[in-house]
Parts: sequence; structure tokens; C-alpha cells
Amino acid sequence: MAGQVRVARLRDMKGLGPQTESWLIAAGIATPEALRAADPFEVYARLRAGNPAFNLNGLYALIGAIEDRSWIDVKRERRTEILLRLEQMGLAPR
Repeated sequence: MAGQVRVARLRDMKGLGPQTESWLIAAGIATPEALRAADPFEVYARLRAGNPAFNLNGLYALIGAIEDRSWIDVKRERRTEILLRLEQMGLAPR
């Protein structure tokens, strides 16, 4: 993505912190490049499987980090699309 800031650690990506970084590493995503190359919905499914407390805002944050955008903007602009994809995957929040 043009203009995207390159960072060395997951926690330095927009909207991610140390806790999310540790969950991502435990799920096999250890670098920002690996996260950018991954399908955020598949990553969400893996994180949810290992940590049921990982919620929909976490998915918005993953997408925001990949796109270098605020998770709030992702939620506001893409919520319906995201919920439909989760429904197709059998992961829609109850």
C-alpha cells in the first residue's frame, strides 16, 4: 500500500498493542509483513479459537492495522461487509 509506514513490530502497527502482538505471535503471525500477507478474517478465526475474549473490535483493528487506518474508520465504513463475511464463515457474533 503506497504511503504505508514500515514498522518492525506488530505492536507498532496502527491500532495494535503489546497484548494483540502476543496473541498474534502465539497464532503464528510474528511480523507486520506476515500480518499484511494474511487474510484478516482467517487470523481473527485463529485468535478467537485461542482466546474467546478476542472480539469484533479486534477484527476491525486487524483490518485497520493491515490498511494503516483507524479501526473506528474500518468499523464505520465496512461493518456490514465484515459482518456478512463472518456470517459466511460461521463466525458472526451473537
